[in-house]
Amino acid sequence: MARDFKLIFAISLLLLLLECCHGGKVGVCYGRSADDLPTPEKVVQLIKQHNIQYVRIYDYNPQVLKAFANTSIELMIGVPNSDLNAFSQSQSNADTWLKNSVLPHYPTTKITYITVGAESTDDPHTNASSFVVPAMQNVLTALRKVGLSRRIKVSTTLSLGVLSRSFPPSAGAFNSSYAYFLRPMLEFLAEHQSPFMIDLYPYYAYRDSPSNVTLDYVLFESSSEVIDPNTGLLYKNMFDAQVDALYYALTALNFRTIKIMVTETGWPTKGSPKEKSAASPDNAETYNTNIIRHTVTNQGTPAKPGESMNVYIFSLFNENKKSGLDSERNWGLFYPDQTSVYQLDFTGKNNGVRWNSSGGNSSGSSRWCIASAKASERDLKGALDWACGPGNVDCTAIQPSQPCFQPDTLVSHASFVFNSYFQQNRATDVACSFGGAGVRVNKDPSYDKCIYITAGGNKTKVTNATALTSSASTSHGNKLARWILRLCLVILLLFRF
Repeated sequence: MARDFKLIFAISLLLLLLECCHGGKVGVCYGRSADDLPTPEKVVQLIKQHNIQYVRIYDYNPQVLKAFANTSIELMIGVPNSDLNAFSQSQSNADTWLKNSVLPHYPTTKITYITVGAESTDDPHTNASSFVVPAMQNVLTALRKVGLSRRIKVSTTLSLGVLSRSFPPSAGAFNSSYAYFLRPMLEFLAEHQSPFMIDLYPYYAYRDSPSNVTLDYVLFESSSEVIDPNTGLLYKNMFDAQVDALYYALTALNFRTIKIMVTETGWPTKGSPKEKSAASPDNAETYNTNIIRHTVTNQGTPAKPGESMNVYIFSLFNENKKSGLDSERNWGLFYPDQTSVYQLDFTGKNNGVRWNSSGGNSSGSSRWCIASAKASERDLKGALDWACGPGNVDCTAIQPSQPCFQPDTLVSHASFVFNSYFQQNRATDVACSFGGAGVRVNKDPSYDKCIYITAGGNKTKVTNATALTSSASTSHGNKLARWILRLCLVILLLFRF
């Protein structure tokens, strides 16, 4: 009996560790408000070609569900607002829908989430939000009847408009006018371990108030920080501030265990005259590249450092049937002919390096970052330890027998690591600061087989150095492996005694 208990305890620890340590996932929203899109079958091929593993659709179109069959792509499907009333009024309606519209495609189509309603509090034509929770309950009951309530999570998506206050983040609070809907919804999410799904768009904050919000701050490019006066936490981008405002709002209502999932975020490439300074391919590429890297490296937020969070980029295609300003029709990563609007790497391994047709970096930078000769040994060691740890730099190259180990000096090792961090963070001034221990130089510090990458140098040289730098995004996986090894040792000790 004791041995059985030890086995169960050890397995539980392992599962908990795996759950806590997985990386954030990046998906894409596949909207279809257009009359010129490729067939779903061609769309699935495009998605697979670009290594996209997670997709959100807004309905349960049978042709689309069939197209995703026998792929490893995880699909989030939606119950539109127009169906909420019927789903909320009758359990049989939800049962019939599941039987006729979902189960014929499952599990060959890997459905993992069902969103019941989309931004219902913003729907101006119906009282959609009042139907959401009863509809969610009925959908969950339908899933439970067929044994799928644990495999397919049920939630709903909301906009940031559910908050009455989002700044400073620690003052985040839900709009009291939605209390009739929010509290029972949150109780549902907490009881069934479903995520709080939110659509976040820092773009709108900048577009509507460019004099109060800087472009760098919303693009994850800011060299300055915004302080929360209540907590002292520093924010370098608006996305983190908005996420933390939601966490604080949840905490204020005593819902501390609910996880947040961002079901839409992105940036338009074209807009109306009032949007021209904000909506552009360059800004869209910058924002989405940075949000992907932010997610896959588990950077978390100032209030939740290191916490993984799943994020979906909006949207797969430009959608010509959308109403409103020009930007509404130009959020796509791809044109309808399936060519890229701009280049984007969903793995997050390109470290923000974007090649133009001439082989150089789009920013035009050709500088390196090395350790300052004036920096103290203490400052260098502290900066080096940080870069190889929380900074997510792969420091393998400076280990014994590796190409950058010699000369075995603190300055030499710090220089290589500083430059790796500098380049993978878009070669900005702040990425070479290291508290004054770093300095930018124009002369290539590379020597022998120790290659210092550069965002604007020879493309072949950068390719040869990829193994030393792109793996920064996988350092989290290395940490996980170490933790699993330690846990295995614990398991062996448990069985020994």
